[in-house]
Amino acid sequence: MRRAGLFGVPRVRPWSWQAFLLGSVVVAVSAVFQGICVALGANLYFAAFLPGLFVLGIVAGTPAAGFAALLTIPLVWWAFIPPFFEFAALSSANTDSINLFCLLAVLLIGLADLCRETMSIISRGGLKPPGESAATNPQ
Repeated sequence: MRRAGLFGVPRVRPWSWQAFLLGSVVVAVSAVFQGICVALGANLYFAAFLPGLFVLGIVAGTPAAGFAALLTIPLVWWAFIPPFFEFAALSSANTDSINLFCLLAVLLIGLADLCRETMSIISRGGLKPPGESAATNPQ
């Protein structure tokens, strides 16, 4: 892991095994938190997984966050959508929940990737002033 230079956020190489292991850990921790929410009566199937995907996208990159999102769908279907702990046919409302999660996951992972790239640009010293660009002609 290396530090990004902004806010002291540790970063993991995007395609490394550590990134995918971190993705699995984030899904497991989110599943525990989602289980607590279900025990308290919440019916929001994917609510606990979205913040974890965003943070994972910043720390470990887009591939690990995409892996975690793909891992989340069958996990939620199996563990949190009734009947619990078995795969059954999905109702249209459950299918809509999965589709909405996919949309939000793509948007959050894209935003996390933009934040990650912004942090790397800032840690390198920012963008060069317009006068120093190779595209402009100083004549």
